[in-house]
Amino acid sequence: MNVTDTTLQAAPALPPDAPMAMPVQSLREGKLRGRRFPTTPGGMFWRRLAVIGAAVLLTLAAAYQIWWLLRGEGTDVLEGTLLVLFVLLFAWIVQAFVGALAGFVLIVSKRRARLGLSAKKPRPVLASRTALLMPTYNEDPERLMAGLQAIHESLAATGQLDCFDFFVLSDTRDPDIQRGERAAFDALRARLGGDARVFYRLRDENHERKAGNISDWVRRWGGAYPQFLILDADSLMTGDTIVRLAGAMEGHDDVALIQTLPVIVNGNTLFARMQQFAGRVYGPVIAYGVAWWHGAESNYWGHNAMIRTHAFAECAGLPELRGVKPFAGTVLSHDFVEAALLRRGGWALHMVPSLGGSYEEGPPSLTDMLVRDRRWCQGNLQHGAVLPAKGLHWVSRWHMLIGVGHYFTAPMWAMLMLVGLAIPLHHAGLSWGNIELSGFSPTTYWREQDPDRFVWVFVFTMGMLLAPKLMGFIATISDRDMRRGCGGAWRAFVGMLLETLLAALMAPITMYVQSRGVAEVLAGKDSGWESQRRDDGSLPFSSLLRSYGGLTFLGVLAAVMAWSISPALAAWMSPVILGLVLSIPIVMLTSARAPGQWLRRRRIFCTPEELSPPEVLVRASELRAAHADATDVAG
Repeated sequence: MNVTDTTLQAAPALPPDAPMAMPVQSLREGKLRGRRFPTTPGGMFWRRLAVIGAAVLLTLAAAYQIWWLLRGEGTDVLEGTLLVLFVLLFAWIVQAFVGALAGFVLIVSKRRARLGLSAKKPRPVLASRTALLMPTYNEDPERLMAGLQAIHESLAATGQLDCFDFFVLSDTRDPDIQRGERAAFDALRARLGGDARVFYRLRDENHERKAGNISDWVRRWGGAYPQFLILDADSLMTGDTIVRLAGAMEGHDDVALIQTLPVIVNGNTLFARMQQFAGRVYGPVIAYGVAWWHGAESNYWGHNAMIRTHAFAECAGLPELRGVKPFAGTVLSHDFVEAALLRRGGWALHMVPSLGGSYEEGPPSLTDMLVRDRRWCQGNLQHGAVLPAKGLHWVSRWHMLIGVGHYFTAPMWAMLMLVGLAIPLHHAGLSWGNIELSGFSPTTYWREQDPDRFVWVFVFTMGMLLAPKLMGFIATISDRDMRRGCGGAWRAFVGMLLETLLAALMAPITMYVQSRGVAEVLAGKDSGWESQRRDDGSLPFSSLLRSYGGLTFLGVLAAVMAWSISPALAAWMSPVILGLVLSIPIVMLTSARAPGQWLRRRRIFCTPEELSPPEVLVRASELRAAHADATDVAG
């Protein structure tokens, strides 16, 4: 039996309703409002021309080189397909490289401020009330409330707690978890005191999922709050950062959304610590780069963001998408669409990666990441129905196009490898009657076309692919605090090499699962809505065999076929074959805590937040540990 709003109003009462209209927007009608804002950085035309122009020029240069390799006696269907795939994938890589290069220059030159947001400036004194919203769906209630209490205490330390109200907005469907949420919330209220402005609301039905949860709050209470902050169930933010975000919203009337760069923390498994290290070292150069050329047309990542309430209500009511399942219906990846609609409505959106104090937790295993990624795949592919919407800014369309394209890169990489193998096999005379080609290697074939050009294309492509990692590493060791926080330059370098190796081994697994996910979405299979694991990434061997046994078999089959043609071909395919054959042990190893803790003791994959955690992280961990200890004693 669900707990309803009626039972919750008894103790404590929800705040008085302050309704705000939030009309559903049309994708068939609409006009772009506002061409430039007071907070738009200068020289945006030239910034965008530099990024996109450089990406186009580099792509054309690489396309010419690969065309020269293929031209020979004319270009057949296979060669034409390879050329198209190479150009699309190279364009994808080179845009990321150019953006990261811009971010790298900003970081090393220390030109980082946006909207005057800097931890070095005096903290603003707030004049309005802000709501902190924490949507939840079947999450661990005690973990959730511990994080909320840590944020509450951090805000109290700023002396401006009276300017904030907290809402736990539950979409939980499991009755046991509902009761646990109620009990954990009551315990939180008891710890904070009876006058704490902390509220709990459970929806009777979770229509439109998270987007519907937020819009329900806006329509019921939005009129009482000029701005609100979105937190995920795993979010933690310092009170200082929250106050600064609210102050920036008060001080810039043209801004509807300010997005921070959340830092991944609390990783314990090898996979989680690897992701946390990668996000901390490589993430900033990417984030600074996109913020530099996105300007006031930033994207939205769905959490750890401050939003102007009346702008959101006026512009971001999401329509049901038409068409066939799973594209039709509720917008899953709602944040991209909400950002596009806010910009269409004449509001500025900014990413401020330089503002610290914003944290989140990553998935504990590759399996958990791929489960979440499958849902994102469906949500991003849905954006194909939003792209033609009337009145959207071209940068907003670019955001969605990048999101859609991200999931097609996996099958395109697979096709590129297969076509790149099929062409030399065809020219070598492979047939059912002649499957043994002694000494055959695709590398030999491609080098015979033009040795210098082949090496140049390969090195240039790999350079573009790996350069953001190297730039992130250089930016990290150039900053004394970051260098020390990552264990020193030598340990950071070892971490970069190990992360690159592990990522390469997991790439065939990810490529296969993402390709399968795209096929499932296109076939109409829905991703569902599952709760996420936060700490433990381990799975029993039977589950691993069920999830990755097919990949292992595929890898063994590929190895046997390649070896039967030529041992040299098997050696050429070994990076992909190893990733497939070893998928189960790779997932087992990276999902375990022991390897992650072994590396932690040696300060590999360390981050500043791990070696010297901020108070809000320490406090959340203390509260969670205290509850775990109490549970053990009671048990």
